[in-house]
Amino acid sequence: MGITVVSTIAELKDLSAKLLAAATGPAPANFRGGTLGLVPTMGALHPGHAELAKAAVAQNDVVVASVFVNPLQFGDPVDLERYPRTTEADLAVLEAAGVDIMFAPSDEEMYPGGEPAVRITAGKLGELYEGASRPGHFDGALTVVAKLLHAGRPDTGLEPADAAGRQPYRAYFGQKDAQQLALVRRMVADLNFPVDIVAVPTVRDGDGLALSSRNRFLSAGERDAALVLSRALRLLRRRADAHEPLDIPSAEELVHMTPGVELDYLEVVDPATLAVRAENCQDTPFTGQALALIAARVGPVRLIDNVTLG
Repeated sequence: MGITVVSTIAELKDLSAKLLAAATGPAPANFRGGTLGLVPTMGALHPGHAELAKAAVAQNDVVVASVFVNPLQFGDPVDLERYPRTTEADLAVLEAAGVDIMFAPSDEEMYPGGEPAVRITAGKLGELYEGASRPGHFDGALTVVAKLLHAGRPDTGLEPADAAGRQPYRAYFGQKDAQQLALVRRMVADLNFPVDIVAVPTVRDGDGLALSSRNRFLSAGERDAALVLSRALRLLRRRADAHEPLDIPSAEELVHMTPGVELDYLEVVDPATLAVRAENCQDTPFTGQALALIAARVGPVRLIDNVTLG
């Protein structure tokens, strides 16, 4: 059976329940029903998104991928209009990965009556890093993720969590958007969403550039310049692996020396709380675990990347 495209929440819930009822695949024995994976996307899919879909397919009986350009995440109407819509190509990517259902709702289906008056707030965590330069972005992202998590879970066909707390319902997010991933995990924990959040490692081109829908807007020269982001992160990782001081200013200088690249931030933070790790980062040997975050504007394009340390 190939992929099926639906555009309403009612269709999505009905079809996923039917597929789950017939599922006999890799669901754990202690789940009497099937397992369901959800891959939320904004379309313009690339091989990084394909890896999200493949991970979900490998771990679940039924997989839903949403393709919805969320207007709440765009502060500038021009950016919203500019965002690429590649529905047919997206469908091909998802079908090749083995996804069962593509959920492609309209704005009206997701937000009946216009933009919601009540939204989920990302709080102080949403004002840091990407949130500082894109006010309200994470409020919009969490609001749509919450709605998609509700829409994606069928009314029947999924059992409660098992004795270990594992859910038969899982949602998949890329590690590249580390701040969004941390916020989604916090939302799910704080608001008791019955879903497990699964992180999938960042996918990179052979030269190290993290895959992003925004990369298509880079010229050849700008793309070469953008490689300094991953070089700076690799420099910090090498030092962390060797338990050396990270010397973050020297990594920042590497970016500053690259023509056409304007650094926004390079920070080493706690992976769960996103709090800056002042200790073990500058003058003393690095120990423990951390996350190095970087954001920069390369020509007209803003890019982000990150690596784990330790």
